Amino acid sequence: MIHVVTGCAGFIGSKLTDRLLASGGEVIGVDCFRDYYPVDLKQRNLEAASSSEAFELLRLDLSADSLEQLDDRVGGGDLTVYHLAAQAGVRKSWGKSFEVYARDNIIATQKLLEWAGGKKGLVNFVFASSSSVYGDVEDLPMREDITVPRPHSPYGVTKLAAENLVRLYSDNYGLPSVSIRFFTVYGPRQRPDMAFHRFIRAGLAGEPIEIYGNGSQTRDFTFVEDIVDGVLALGESTAGDTFNLGGGNRVALSEAVGMLEEVLGKSIEIRFMPTQKGDVPDTWASTEKARGSAGWKPATSLRKGLAAQVDWMLELLGEQRKDRAPYSSSR
Repeated sequence: MIHVVTGCAGFIGSKLTDRLLASGGEVIGVDCFRDYYPVDLKQRNLEAASSSEAFELLRLDLSADSLEQLDDRVGGGDLTVYHLAAQAGVRKSWGKSFEVYARDNIIATQKLLEWAGGKKGLVNFVFASSSSVYGDVEDLPMREDITVPRPHSPYGVTKLAAENLVRLYSDNYGLPSVSIRFFTVYGPRQRPDMAFHRFIRAGLAGEPIEIYGNGSQTRDFTFVEDIVDGVLALGESTAGDTFNLGGGNRVALSEAVGMLEEVLGKSIEIRFMPTQKGDVPDTWASTEKARGSAGWKPATSLRKGLAAQVDWMLELLGEQRKDRAPYSSSR
């Protein structure tokens, strides 16, 4: 079995790549190393994978480049595509930047679907979507078959459009597929622009953090290893449906900061800022479908996951842990 992982150098994509390699799979990683955040962090994410003979990296821009290089590597055998490449970020998706989001989230997905649709050995096309497709929802939790998606940001619009592309290629071409909506993923390798990465970095430096809104907004925080567990379980067992993956750690942002203070062993000064366009007050995933279809359930508490991310960031920053034992990866 060959696995194609797009966005293989990213936060979740690199974790998925490592897990596929550890299970004995052959991985063709695709990434164009956009400079949305420092490229050296993406290269660091691939250090383990790059040492494996079962891994090959292709530097491809899915929206612009020919995918013939993929044809040469894949051949005619069994194939699973994990499509995680995307332009992320709600707040930066407004204005002229929307062109970038449309290119990387819609056009790139359509091109990859055209390519995958011609592969006789395709086992599944696994698309990484987002809770942002739901938008501002009052009736919680968010349910795949009940909650009507109404994106509240241009980013959410592009992810929902890509979901619809996946569905219509399945309906018209018989392409096996599954779309998975991720809820507020955190943990080691998290992007520098994401909240916990910024909060931890500031907390370690004794600097204040900025929270948009009053801190009462809630998020369903999901640890990255639980996300990878879900992607693998759903990718191997289901096709033709849409699923939520949420961590069962729905807490107010101010409460999460308090938990982070306990993990760091120090207080964090908070500066409250105006709410930003596209932000929603709450997210909360119903995960009944994923539990029933693939036997998946999240295993990591928010406190344990934050400890793991703090340890990773201490390593990233070249610091050593003094006040508590390192996080154990056994789960």
